[in-house]
Amino acid sequence: MIERVRAVLVTPRDELLFIRRERPDAPIYWVASGGHVEPTDASHEDALRREVREELAGTPDIAKLIQVIEGATDRQYIYLARIEAWSFPDRSGPELTQVGRGVYALDAIPMRTAALAGITLKPDALTAFLSAALAELPSLFALPDLRLPS
Repeated sequence: MIERVRAVLVTPRDELLFIRRERPDAPIYWVASGGHVEPTDASHEDALRREVREELAGTPDIAKLIQVIEGATDRQYIYLARIEAWSFPDRSGPELTQVGRGVYALDAIPMRTAALAGITLKPDALTAFLSAALAELPSLFALPDLRLPS
């Protein structure tokens, strides 16, 4: 089972920061920053910090684990985090230099259900979860933390 981490990043302007993917011969879609948990990562949260550093040249302030998505071959841990600063031109992830991977762009999306409905955010389970939370709660930060107490 492949373990992945993703960050729903909230900017100082209360926008959601997502990566827009434009791949050859595929429709445009958006993803939350993140990726594989590597054997050298001390924890899922350390993996998430590494991924955000590689993909955005930023540091997330991780608030909570909000969702776990079980797939046939992978499990994705979705965290909610604030991010104060990033430098997309200074990102360093290995996927950014691989030929044929397409375009990686950065978009700030208003934290509203209508704005989420206007993009194709992957995976679909994350879109449904965030849309429901935004419709029902005063803030995404009102979501429960799924991390086990230490």
